[in-house]
Amino acid sequence: MTVFALLRVTPITEGDITADVAAAIDALEAFDVSYETTPMATTLEADDVHELLAACAAAHEAVDAENVQTLVQLDEKRGASFAASEKVDAVERELGREATGTRERDE
Repeated sequence: MTVFALLRVTPITEGDITADVAAAIDALEAFDVSYETTPMATTLEADDVHELLAACAAAHEAVDAENVQTLVQLDEKRGASFAASEKVDAVERELGREATGTRERDE
């Protein structure tokens, strides 16, 4: 079985949230999960839904703010076991290219 999650922990504050987000990401290290952080959210992967949810809770609790919003979206493959990278690989095979792009910036 493989469980994936999209995790977004957002401190609601007027100030810079970088340290709070870093604390949330650092909390994941105590759990048996793989993760990849992007500018918008973190993707997690685990073999056990309870382990994955505990990691999400720890990330939420690691934020030292008065108001914290956390979004968790789960995808549990109960009859199969594979890596998140395999999902991306399948899309890239279908595209015939990498699933990334670069935009031009106006300066």
